[in-house]
Amino acid sequence: MRSLSPFDRCSNIARKRSLIIALVLSLVLLIALRILDAPLRTTLAPRGIVSFELAKDADASRQILDSWNARAKMHAALSLGLDYLFLIVYAVFISLACVQVGQTLRHRSPLLARLGEILAWSQFLAAILDAIENAALISLLFHSERLWWPAVARGCALIKFTIVGAGLIYIAAGVVMIGMEKILKEK
Repeated sequence: MRSLSPFDRCSNIARKRSLIIALVLSLVLLIALRILDAPLRTTLAPRGIVSFELAKDADASRQILDSWNARAKMHAALSLGLDYLFLIVYAVFISLACVQVGQTLRHRSPLLARLGEILAWSQFLAAILDAIENAALISLLFHSERLWWPAVARGCALIKFTIVGAGLIYIAAGVVMIGMEKILKEK
């Protein structure tokens, strides 16, 4: 069965190097985003920017925005801007990791390998949804009166988190399976 991953034209060595680079960049950007998120945590936004992403309606979004002072709003704007870089990096990282895990598990199950390919491609959909979500949140941050922006942001965020979560679960389960195989082979 022919592989259909987004990285078919890359050698295994190139994929591994790219995976390491994407992992390091993802971690650096994640730390930066966590630092920017600290002033966004209020009683109305206990999870910071994530609370804003998942606000149920325009009123909830407005309440969150009203709970943020000018400094917090500046942090939110920086966070949303930086997230445009992060969404590219995490999509590449998770996609590459799904491909690598799938390639390693191919001998065990072609179905597991195919699932890795599907999840690899889906990470780019998650990134597109994240970009749309960011645009909606930026519009709200800059006082858009469109009442549908929170629904757009929430819908995109929920689908994005589902896709990213599925990719991360696949990677974690695959790493455990690969690790168990190695342990059993050594015995």
